[in-house]
Amino acid sequence: QVQLVESGGGLVQPGGSLRLSCAASGSIFMINTMGWYRQTPGKERELVATITRAGRTNYADSVKGRFTISRDNAKNTVYLQMNSLKPEDTAVYYCYQAIASYQDISSYRDYWGQGTQVTVSS
Repeated sequence: QVQLVESGGGLVQPGGSLRLSCAASGSIFMINTMGWYRQTPGKERELVATITRAGRTNYADSVKGRFTISRDNAKNTVYLQMNSLKPEDTAVYYCYQAIASYQDISSYRDYWGQGTQVTVSS
């Protein structure tokens, strides 16, 4: 079995910073793309950022220049450094990792974290 555990959310003032982490554990053979999505009530989940195993990154236009995604392959962990936070960044943030488990090393499956609340407010 594979599990993802997120941490790092919370309440921050506008202009502040937070760092989210998402660690995978279990029967992991290989991890491909990792990423972060976010969701607010009544809206669809939206992409925030992704990072490939080789380190290629992709960002939503709304967070470019403010958020940085990174990963530590040895720790099976993806991070999201969020700077210059705005009230519109308030959402539940979900991580995902495309993982091939030892039960099936021939294909990748998307695993999701439990979600962590980020609230930007004065």
